[in-house]
Amino acid sequence: MESSKIQQFLEGKIIFITGATGFLAKILVEKILRVQPNVKKLYLLVRASDTKSAKKRFYEEIMQTELFKVLREKIGAKNLNSLVEEKVFPVAGDISFEDFGIENSEIKDEMFKEIEIIINSAATTRFDERYDIAMNINVLGAVNVLKFAKRCEKVKIIVHVSTAYVCGEGEGVIPEKSFILGETLNKNSYLDIDVERKVIEDKLKELEAQQLTSKEVTIAMKDLGIQRKGGEGERLSTGKYQRN
Repeated sequence: MESSKIQQFLEGKIIFITGATGFLAKILVEKILRVQPNVKKLYLLVRASDTKSAKKRFYEEIMQTELFKVLREKIGAKNLNSLVEEKVFPVAGDISFEDFGIENSEIKDEMFKEIEIIINSAATTRFDERYDIAMNINVLGAVNVLKFAKRCEKVKIIVHVSTAYVCGEGEGVIPEKSFILGETLNKNSYLDIDVERKVIEDKLKELEAQQLTSKEVTIAMKDLGIQRKGGEGERLSTGKYQRN
């Protein structure tokens, strides 16, 4: 799609972006504000305890970075601040929870009524992440996004950000295709999410019974992820961008 058509499409739209303080998402936010300042509203999901903390993270980790230097010089610091105040709405939440743990019902209802575009860019990027954390963020988090989207009355598009690290190995032309739930890149294996969740649950109970330290539990859960890498327990990829 030509850039001019994308700009035209974004005009007047209300967009919801998860993982807002992550590497890709903050670039996306800047790009939208720079090329299409007539976007109607940007809801940004930020891991924080409340709205005040979410706004603080947004300004410190996004607005005050060099990333916004071009836009700041282009329209001036005062105009940029006014644009952000008018268009950008940081929302405190966490992708690991249903409805992202958003406690303010008024904000949540407003989002359900308004959102037209959802871009999921929240993930953990650690290749040796704890298996339970990888599951909660990269797998169940995506499910939570889908559930949330189904309640949005005007949603037109959902974009799920992934990377080369989830493409596996292959030769020749590799076409894009839709996967059936449980299907893996390794044709000889099948990934049952419920089975993996039960494995995690049982392991955590086992570790709790052993009364291990938090550091020992973390090491054990990382090892579990490595152990589940092959066979039916093909490891969940954590090759995304950043948990936010």
